[in-house]
Amino acid sequence: MGAVFLSTTGAEALYTDLGHCGIKNIRTSWVFVKTMLVVNYLGQGAWVLQNLESVQGSTNPFYSIMPHWFLPVGIIMATTAAVVASQALITGSYTLISEAISLNFWPKIRIKYPSLAKGQMYIPAINWILYFSCILVILIFQSSENMEAAYGLSITFTMMMTTILMIFYLKTRKVNLFLIGLFVMVYITIEGAFLIANLEKFAHGGWFTVLAALIISSIMFIMYRGRQIRNRFLSFLTIKEYLPIINELSQDTTVPKYASQLVYTTHADRLTDIEEKTIYSLLKRQPKRADVYWFLHVDILDEPNTLEYKVTELHEKRIYRIDFYLGFKVQPRIADYFNQVLLSMKEDGKIDLISNYPSLRQFNIPADFRFVHLDRRVNKIFDLPFHERVTLNMYYLLKRVGIGDIKAYGLDITMVTVEMIPLTIPAKSKSLVIKPYCDKHPE
Repeated sequence: MGAVFLSTTGAEALYTDLGHCGIKNIRTSWVFVKTMLVVNYLGQGAWVLQNLESVQGSTNPFYSIMPHWFLPVGIIMATTAAVVASQALITGSYTLISEAISLNFWPKIRIKYPSLAKGQMYIPAINWILYFSCILVILIFQSSENMEAAYGLSITFTMMMTTILMIFYLKTRKVNLFLIGLFVMVYITIEGAFLIANLEKFAHGGWFTVLAALIISSIMFIMYRGRQIRNRFLSFLTIKEYLPIINELSQDTTVPKYASQLVYTTHADRLTDIEEKTIYSLLKRQPKRADVYWFLHVDILDEPNTLEYKVTELHEKRIYRIDFYLGFKVQPRIADYFNQVLLSMKEDGKIDLISNYPSLRQFNIPADFRFVHLDRRVNKIFDLPFHERVTLNMYYLLKRVGIGDIKAYGLDITMVTVEMIPLTIPAKSKSLVIKPYCDKHPE
Protein backbone atom coordinates (compact mmCIF):
# COMPACT_ATOMS: atom_id res chain seq x y z
CA MET A 1 0.00 0.00 0.00
CA GLY A 2 2.92 2.30 0.68
CA ALA A 3 4.16 1.82 -2.88
CA VAL A 4 0.70 2.16 -4.45
CA PHE A 5 0.14 5.41 -2.56
CA LEU A 6 2.81 7.11 -4.68
CA SER A 7 0.37 6.98 -7.60
CA THR A 8 -1.77 9.59 -5.80
CA THR A 9 1.05 12.12 -5.52
CA GLY A 10 0.43 15.24 -7.51
CA ALA A 11 -3.12 15.68 -6.27
CA GLU A 12 -1.87 17.86 -3.42
CA ALA A 13 -0.30 20.20 -6.00
CA LEU A 14 -3.82 21.07 -7.16
CA TYR A 15 -4.45 22.86 -3.88
CA THR A 16 -1.25 24.84 -4.40
CA ASP A 17 -2.11 25.86 -7.95
CA LEU A 18 -5.70 26.63 -6.98
CA GLY A 19 -4.76 30.08 -5.70
CA HIS A 20 -2.76 30.91 -8.83
CA CYS A 21 -4.79 29.34 -11.63
CA GLY A 22 -8.34 29.51 -10.28
CA ILE A 23 -10.85 26.77 -9.57
CA LYS A 24 -12.31 26.64 -13.11
CA ASN A 25 -8.91 26.08 -14.73
CA ILE A 26 -8.11 23.32 -12.22
CA ARG A 27 -11.44 21.55 -12.81
CA THR A 28 -11.08 21.74 -16.60
CA SER A 29 -7.47 20.53 -16.65
CA TRP A 30 -8.19 17.77 -14.11
CA VAL A 31 -10.38 15.93 -16.65
CA PHE A 32 -7.39 15.70 -18.99
CA VAL A 33 -4.91 14.92 -16.20
CA LYS A 34 -7.09 12.20 -14.71
CA THR A 35 -7.58 10.55 -18.11
CA MET A 36 -3.85 10.55 -18.84
CA LEU A 37 -3.03 9.12 -15.40
CA VAL A 38 -5.52 6.26 -15.77
CA VAL A 39 -4.25 5.38 -19.25
CA ASN A 40 -0.63 5.65 -18.04
CA TYR A 41 -0.97 3.36 -15.01
CA LEU A 42 -3.28 0.84 -16.70
CA GLY A 43 -0.90 0.67 -19.65
CA GLN A 44 2.09 -0.01 -17.40
CA GLY A 45 0.10 -2.61 -15.47
CA ALA A 46 -0.90 -4.40 -18.70
CA TRP A 47 2.74 -4.44 -19.86
CA VAL A 48 3.90 -5.90 -16.51
CA LEU A 49 1.27 -8.68 -16.69
CA GLN A 50 2.41 -9.61 -20.20
CA ASN A 51 6.12 -9.57 -19.31
CA LEU A 52 6.19 -11.16 -15.85
CA GLU A 53 9.19 -13.33 -16.68
CA SER A 54 11.38 -10.45 -17.87
CA VAL A 55 10.38 -7.96 -15.17
CA GLN A 56 13.01 -7.46 -12.46
CA GLY A 57 13.03 -5.37 -9.29
CA SER A 58 14.93 -2.52 -10.94
CA THR A 59 12.82 -2.49 -14.11
CA ASN A 60 10.95 0.76 -14.76
CA PRO A 61 7.78 -0.04 -16.73
CA PHE A 62 7.42 3.58 -17.84
CA TYR A 63 10.62 3.45 -19.89
CA SER A 64 10.54 -0.29 -20.69
CA ILE A 65 7.19 0.03 -22.44
CA MET A 66 8.67 2.52 -24.96
CA PRO A 67 10.33 1.48 -28.24
CA HIS A 68 14.07 2.08 -28.19
CA TRP A 69 13.88 4.91 -30.73
CA PHE A 70 11.23 6.72 -28.60
CA LEU A 71 13.29 6.60 -25.37
CA PRO A 72 14.91 10.08 -25.78
CA VAL A 73 11.46 11.60 -26.33
CA GLY A 74 10.15 9.81 -23.24
CA ILE A 75 13.03 11.12 -21.13
CA ILE A 76 12.32 14.68 -22.34
CA MET A 77 8.63 14.26 -21.49
CA ALA A 78 9.43 12.94 -18.00
CA THR A 79 11.89 15.78 -17.38
CA THR A 80 9.31 18.34 -18.51
CA ALA A 81 6.75 16.79 -16.15
CA ALA A 82 9.28 17.06 -13.30
CA VAL A 83 9.80 20.76 -14.11
CA VAL A 84 6.04 21.36 -14.06
CA ALA A 85 5.75 19.55 -10.72
CA SER A 86 8.64 21.54 -9.25
CA GLN A 87 6.98 24.77 -10.38
CA ALA A 88 3.95 23.86 -8.25
CA LEU A 89 6.28 23.44 -5.27
CA ILE A 90 7.99 26.79 -5.92
CA THR A 91 4.79 28.80 -6.40
CA GLY A 92 3.21 27.05 -3.42
CA SER A 93 6.20 27.89 -1.22
CA TYR A 94 6.06 31.55 -2.25
CA THR A 95 2.33 31.78 -1.53
CA LEU A 96 2.51 30.04 1.85
CA ILE A 97 5.51 32.06 3.05
CA SER A 98 3.90 35.31 1.87
CA GLU A 99 0.73 34.53 3.82
CA ALA A 100 2.76 33.40 6.85
CA ILE A 101 4.58 36.74 6.85
CA SER A 102 1.27 38.63 6.72
CA LEU A 103 -0.02 36.58 9.65
CA ASN A 104 3.25 37.09 11.63
CA PHE A 105 4.13 33.39 11.49
CA TRP A 106 7.40 33.99 9.61
CA PRO A 107 10.18 36.60 9.75
CA LYS A 108 9.70 39.40 7.23
CA ILE A 109 11.80 38.77 4.12
CA ARG A 110 12.11 40.55 0.80
CA ILE A 111 9.37 39.86 -1.74
CA LYS A 112 9.67 40.98 -5.36
CA TYR A 113 6.79 41.44 -7.79
CA PRO A 114 7.76 40.78 -11.43
CA SER A 115 4.48 42.15 -12.77
CA LEU A 116 1.25 43.79 -11.76
CA ALA A 117 -0.67 40.52 -12.19
CA LYS A 118 -2.34 39.34 -9.01
CA GLY A 119 -0.54 36.55 -7.17
CA GLN A 120 2.75 36.76 -9.08
CA MET A 121 5.72 37.11 -6.74
CA TYR A 122 9.32 36.07 -6.30
CA ILE A 123 11.01 35.51 -2.93
CA PRO A 124 14.80 35.25 -3.39
CA ALA A 125 15.48 33.82 0.11
CA ILE A 126 12.98 30.97 -0.36
CA ASN A 127 14.37 30.24 -3.81
CA TRP A 128 17.88 29.82 -2.36
CA ILE A 129 16.56 27.68 0.50
CA LEU A 130 14.83 25.38 -2.00
CA TYR A 131 18.03 25.21 -4.06
CA PHE A 132 20.25 24.17 -1.16
CA SER A 133 17.55 21.82 0.13
CA CYS A 134 17.49 20.03 -3.24
CA ILE A 135 21.27 19.62 -3.14
CA LEU A 136 21.05 18.28 0.43
CA VAL A 137 18.34 15.78 -0.54
CA ILE A 138 20.41 14.55 -3.51
CA LEU A 139 23.47 14.06 -1.29
CA ILE A 140 21.47 12.19 1.35
CA PHE A 141 19.30 9.92 -0.81
CA GLN A 142 21.54 9.52 -3.90
CA SER A 143 18.73 8.09 -6.08
CA SER A 144 15.02 8.70 -6.68
CA GLU A 145 14.13 5.21 -5.42
CA ASN A 146 15.53 6.09 -1.99
CA MET A 147 13.36 9.22 -1.88
CA GLU A 148 10.10 7.33 -2.20
CA ALA A 149 9.84 6.78 1.55
CA ALA A 150 10.27 10.48 2.40
CA TYR A 151 7.96 11.59 -0.40
CA GLY A 152 5.17 9.13 0.35
CA LEU A 153 5.10 9.94 4.07
CA SER A 154 5.03 13.70 3.43
CA ILE A 155 2.08 13.41 1.04
CA THR A 156 0.21 11.24 3.54
CA PHE A 157 0.59 13.89 6.24
CA THR A 158 -0.43 16.61 3.79
CA MET A 159 -3.66 14.87 2.85
CA MET A 160 -4.53 14.06 6.47
CA MET A 161 -4.01 17.70 7.47
CA THR A 162 -6.23 18.78 4.58
CA THR A 163 -8.94 16.39 5.82
CA ILE A 164 -8.69 17.73 9.38
CA LEU A 165 -8.96 21.32 8.13
CA MET A 166 -11.96 20.30 6.04
CA ILE A 167 -13.65 18.96 9.20
CA PHE A 168 -13.21 22.32 10.94
CA TYR A 169 -14.50 24.11 7.84
CA LEU A 170 -17.63 21.92 7.73
CA LYS A 171 -18.24 22.70 11.42
CA THR A 172 -18.03 26.45 10.77
CA ARG A 173 -20.54 26.01 7.94
CA LYS A 174 -22.86 24.22 10.41
CA VAL A 175 -23.09 21.08 8.29
CA ASN A 176 -25.10 18.20 9.77
CA LEU A 177 -22.98 16.26 12.28
CA PHE A 178 -24.04 12.94 10.71
CA LEU A 179 -22.62 14.03 7.34
CA ILE A 180 -19.44 15.24 9.00
CA GLY A 181 -19.10 11.91 10.80
CA LEU A 182 -19.62 10.04 7.53
CA PHE A 183 -16.99 12.20 5.86
CA VAL A 184 -14.54 11.53 8.70
CA MET A 185 -15.11 7.76 8.60
CA VAL A 186 -14.51 7.52 4.85
CA TYR A 187 -11.45 9.75 4.54
CA ILE A 188 -9.74 8.96 7.85
CA THR A 189 -10.15 5.22 7.14
CA ILE A 190 -8.53 5.50 3.71
CA GLU A 191 -5.80 7.96 4.69
CA GLY A 192 -5.20 6.24 8.03
CA ALA A 193 -4.54 2.96 6.25
CA PHE A 194 -2.04 4.66 3.95
CA LEU A 195 -0.44 6.40 6.95
CA ILE A 196 0.11 3.09 8.75
CA ALA A 197 1.59 1.61 5.57
CA ASN A 198 3.92 4.59 5.09
CA LEU A 199 5.03 4.80 8.75
CA GLU A 200 7.13 1.73 8.06
CA LYS A 201 9.21 3.98 5.80
CA PHE A 202 10.17 6.32 8.64
CA ALA A 203 13.59 4.75 9.18
CA HIS A 204 14.20 4.49 5.42
CA GLY A 205 13.94 8.21 4.67
CA GLY A 206 10.64 9.28 6.18
CA TRP A 207 12.59 10.83 9.07
CA PHE A 208 13.77 13.57 6.68
CA THR A 209 10.18 14.69 6.07
CA VAL A 210 9.42 14.83 9.80
CA LEU A 211 12.66 16.73 10.49
CA ALA A 212 11.99 19.32 7.77
CA ALA A 213 8.42 19.82 9.00
CA LEU A 214 9.65 20.13 12.58
CA ILE A 215 12.10 22.91 11.65
CA ILE A 216 9.48 24.89 9.73
CA SER A 217 6.79 24.47 12.40
CA SER A 218 9.30 25.45 15.12
CA ILE A 219 10.04 28.72 13.34
CA MET A 220 6.31 29.43 13.02
CA PHE A 221 5.70 28.59 16.68
CA ILE A 222 8.57 30.80 17.85
CA MET A 223 7.32 33.76 15.79
CA TYR A 224 3.75 33.29 17.06
CA ARG A 225 4.59 32.61 20.69
CA GLY A 226 7.36 35.21 20.86
CA ARG A 227 5.00 37.88 19.60
CA GLN A 228 2.44 36.82 22.20
CA ILE A 229 5.00 37.12 25.01
CA ARG A 230 6.16 40.52 23.81
CA ASN A 231 2.62 41.86 23.42
CA ARG A 232 1.86 40.96 27.04
CA PHE A 233 3.90 43.97 28.04
CA LEU A 234 2.30 46.48 25.68
CA SER A 235 0.16 48.92 27.63
CA PHE A 236 -2.44 51.29 26.18
CA LEU A 237 -3.82 54.68 27.22
CA THR A 238 -7.03 56.54 26.36
CA ILE A 239 -6.10 58.80 23.47
CA LYS A 240 -8.87 61.30 24.24
CA GLU A 241 -6.95 62.55 27.29
CA TYR A 242 -3.87 63.36 25.20
CA LEU A 243 -5.49 64.99 22.17
CA PRO A 244 -5.56 68.50 23.77
CA ILE A 245 -1.91 68.09 24.85
CA ILE A 246 -0.80 67.08 21.36
CA ASN A 247 -2.80 69.97 19.87
CA GLU A 248 -1.15 72.47 22.22
CA LEU A 249 2.28 71.03 21.45
CA SER A 250 1.60 71.51 17.75
CA GLN A 251 1.02 75.24 18.31
CA ASP A 252 3.86 75.80 20.79
CA THR A 253 6.44 77.77 18.79
CA THR A 254 8.98 77.55 21.62
CA VAL A 255 9.46 73.87 20.76
CA PRO A 256 11.54 73.30 17.59
CA LYS A 257 9.45 71.76 14.83
CA TYR A 258 10.32 68.09 14.39
CA ALA A 259 8.48 67.70 11.07
CA SER A 260 5.56 69.22 9.20
CA GLN A 261 3.77 65.87 8.97
CA LEU A 262 4.66 63.30 11.65
CA VAL A 263 3.65 59.64 11.19
CA TYR A 264 3.54 56.83 13.77
CA THR A 265 2.49 53.21 13.36
CA THR A 266 0.36 51.90 16.22
CA HIS A 267 -0.64 48.48 17.55
CA ALA A 268 -3.79 49.83 19.21
CA ASP A 269 -6.76 47.99 17.70
CA ARG A 270 -9.38 50.35 19.12
CA LEU A 271 -9.84 53.95 18.02
CA THR A 272 -10.05 55.08 21.63
CA ASP A 273 -6.60 53.72 22.55
CA ILE A 274 -3.00 54.61 21.94
CA GLU A 275 0.17 52.86 23.03
CA GLU A 276 1.81 54.17 26.18
CA LYS A 277 5.21 54.02 24.45
CA THR A 278 3.92 56.20 21.60
CA ILE A 279 2.95 58.91 24.08
CA TYR A 280 6.32 58.45 25.76
CA SER A 281 8.10 59.02 22.45
CA LEU A 282 5.85 61.88 21.39
CA LEU A 283 5.78 63.92 24.61
CA LYS A 284 8.43 62.73 27.05
CA ARG A 285 11.53 61.39 25.31
CA GLN A 286 11.66 64.41 23.01
CA PRO A 287 8.63 66.66 22.47
CA LYS A 288 7.91 66.32 18.77
CA ARG A 289 6.09 69.33 17.36
CA ALA A 290 4.42 68.97 13.98
CA ASP A 291 1.65 70.60 11.99
CA VAL A 292 -0.24 67.32 11.49
CA TYR A 293 0.02 63.98 13.29
CA TRP A 294 -0.82 60.63 11.68
CA PHE A 295 -1.33 57.26 13.38
CA LEU A 296 -1.34 54.24 11.05
CA HIS A 297 -2.78 50.87 12.06
CA VAL A 298 -2.73 47.65 10.01
CA ASP A 299 -5.41 45.01 10.56
CA ILE A 300 -4.83 41.62 8.86
CA LEU A 301 -8.16 39.97 8.02
CA ASP A 302 -9.17 36.34 7.47
CA GLU A 303 -10.26 37.24 3.94
CA PRO A 304 -7.50 36.74 1.32
CA ASN A 305 -7.74 39.78 -0.97
CA THR A 306 -9.31 42.64 1.00
CA LEU A 307 -7.65 46.05 0.54
CA GLU A 308 -9.58 48.82 2.31
CA TYR A 309 -8.94 51.75 4.61
CA LYS A 310 -10.77 54.09 6.98
CA VAL A 311 -9.71 57.60 8.00
CA THR A 312 -10.72 58.93 11.42
CA GLU A 313 -10.18 62.60 12.28
CA LEU A 314 -9.26 62.57 15.99
CA HIS A 315 -8.73 66.34 16.18
CA GLU A 316 -9.86 68.84 13.56
CA LYS A 317 -7.18 69.38 10.89
CA ARG A 318 -4.51 68.24 13.33
CA ILE A 319 -4.60 64.55 14.27
CA TYR A 320 -5.67 61.66 12.05
CA ARG A 321 -5.77 57.90 12.32
CA ILE A 322 -5.82 55.60 9.27
CA ASP A 323 -6.83 51.96 9.62
CA PHE A 324 -5.74 49.67 6.78
CA TYR A 325 -7.74 46.45 6.41
CA LEU A 326 -5.63 43.98 4.44
CA GLY A 327 -6.35 40.41 3.40
CA PHE A 328 -3.79 37.84 4.45
CA LYS A 329 -2.60 37.50 0.84
CA VAL A 330 -2.15 41.27 0.39
CA GLN A 331 1.36 42.61 0.96
CA PRO A 332 1.53 45.36 3.64
CA ARG A 333 3.12 48.03 1.44
CA ILE A 334 2.05 50.72 3.86
CA ALA A 335 4.07 53.53 2.26
CA ASP A 336 2.28 53.09 -1.08
CA TYR A 337 -1.15 52.77 0.51
CA PHE A 338 -0.54 55.82 2.72
CA ASN A 339 0.43 57.94 -0.30
CA GLN A 340 -2.74 56.86 -2.11
CA VAL A 341 -4.86 57.86 0.89
CA LEU A 342 -3.13 61.25 1.11
CA LEU A 343 -3.75 61.98 -2.57
CA SER A 344 -7.40 60.95 -2.22
CA MET A 345 -7.87 63.23 0.80
CA LYS A 346 -6.13 66.07 -1.02
CA GLU A 347 -8.41 65.72 -4.05
CA ASP A 348 -11.44 65.82 -1.73
CA GLY A 349 -10.12 69.04 -0.15
CA LYS A 350 -9.78 67.49 3.31
CA ILE A 351 -6.05 68.15 3.79
CA ASP A 352 -3.39 70.53 2.52
CA LEU A 353 -0.11 68.91 1.53
CA ILE A 354 1.73 72.17 0.76
CA SER A 355 4.45 73.22 3.19
CA ASN A 356 3.46 75.74 5.88
CA TYR A 357 6.84 77.47 5.77
CA PRO A 358 6.15 80.85 4.02
CA SER A 359 9.38 80.69 2.00
CA LEU A 360 8.39 77.30 0.59
CA ARG A 361 4.63 77.70 0.41
CA GLN A 362 4.85 80.55 -2.12
CA PHE A 363 6.48 78.07 -4.52
CA ASN A 364 4.00 75.24 -3.73
CA ILE A 365 6.70 73.04 -2.24
CA PRO A 366 5.15 69.87 -0.70
CA ALA A 367 5.22 69.46 3.08
CA ASP A 368 7.93 67.27 4.59
CA PHE A 369 7.02 63.94 6.20
CA ARG A 370 8.78 62.10 8.99
CA PHE A 371 8.08 58.54 10.15
CA VAL A 372 8.90 57.42 13.68
CA HIS A 373 9.34 53.68 14.12
CA LEU A 374 9.38 52.32 17.66
CA ASP A 375 11.61 49.27 18.04
CA ARG A 376 9.98 47.63 21.03
CA ARG A 377 12.36 45.33 22.91
CA VAL A 378 11.90 43.37 26.12
CA ASN A 379 15.29 44.16 27.64
CA LYS A 380 14.71 42.65 31.09
CA ILE A 381 13.58 39.04 31.02
CA PHE A 382 14.91 37.86 34.35
CA ASP A 383 11.47 37.03 35.77
CA LEU A 384 10.31 35.05 32.76
CA PRO A 385 10.11 31.24 32.92
CA PHE A 386 12.98 29.48 31.17
CA HIS A 387 10.96 28.32 28.15
CA GLU A 388 9.53 31.82 27.58
CA ARG A 389 13.00 33.36 27.92
CA VAL A 390 14.38 30.97 25.30
CA THR A 391 11.40 31.55 23.00
CA LEU A 392 11.76 35.33 23.25
CA ASN A 393 15.50 35.21 22.53
CA MET A 394 14.88 33.03 19.48
CA TYR A 395 12.08 35.38 18.38
CA TYR A 396 14.41 38.40 18.31
CA LEU A 397 17.10 36.33 16.60
CA LEU A 398 14.68 35.39 13.81
CA LYS A 399 13.53 39.00 13.48
CA ARG A 400 17.14 40.08 12.96
CA VAL A 401 17.42 37.54 10.14
CA GLY A 402 14.48 39.23 8.39
CA ILE A 403 14.45 42.64 6.74
CA GLY A 404 12.63 44.53 9.50
CA ASP A 405 9.38 46.48 9.51
CA ILE A 406 10.81 49.54 7.75
CA LYS A 407 11.72 47.70 4.55
CA ALA A 408 8.68 45.42 4.80
CA TYR A 409 6.37 48.46 4.87
CA GLY A 410 8.21 50.01 1.91
CA LEU A 411 9.27 53.11 3.88
CA ASP A 412 12.09 55.36 2.71
CA ILE A 413 14.79 54.76 5.31
CA THR A 414 15.99 58.37 4.97
CA MET A 415 12.57 59.56 6.20
CA VAL A 416 12.39 57.21 9.21
CA THR A 417 13.62 57.74 12.76
CA VAL A 418 14.07 54.53 14.73
CA GLU A 419 13.69 54.79 18.49
CA MET A 420 14.63 51.90 20.77
CA ILE A 421 11.84 51.56 23.32
CA PRO A 422 12.35 49.15 26.24
CA LEU A 423 9.38 47.01 27.25
CA THR A 424 10.25 46.31 30.87
CA ILE A 425 8.64 43.47 32.78
CA PRO A 426 7.51 44.47 36.27
CA ALA A 427 9.12 42.57 39.13
CA LYS A 428 6.93 39.88 40.71
CA SER A 429 8.49 40.02 44.15
CA LYS A 430 7.45 42.77 46.57
CA SER A 431 10.83 42.45 48.27
CA LEU A 432 12.39 44.22 45.29
CA VAL A 433 10.70 47.52 46.22
CA ILE A 434 13.47 49.99 47.07
CA LYS A 435 13.35 51.57 50.53
CA PRO A 436 15.02 54.62 52.11
CA TYR A 437 18.47 53.94 53.49
CA CYS A 438 18.72 53.60 57.27
CA ASP A 439 22.16 53.55 58.91
CA LYS A 440 21.84 51.08 61.76
CA HIS A 441 25.51 51.20 62.66
CA PRO A 442 26.55 54.83 63.19
CA GLU A 443 30.20 55.50 63.87
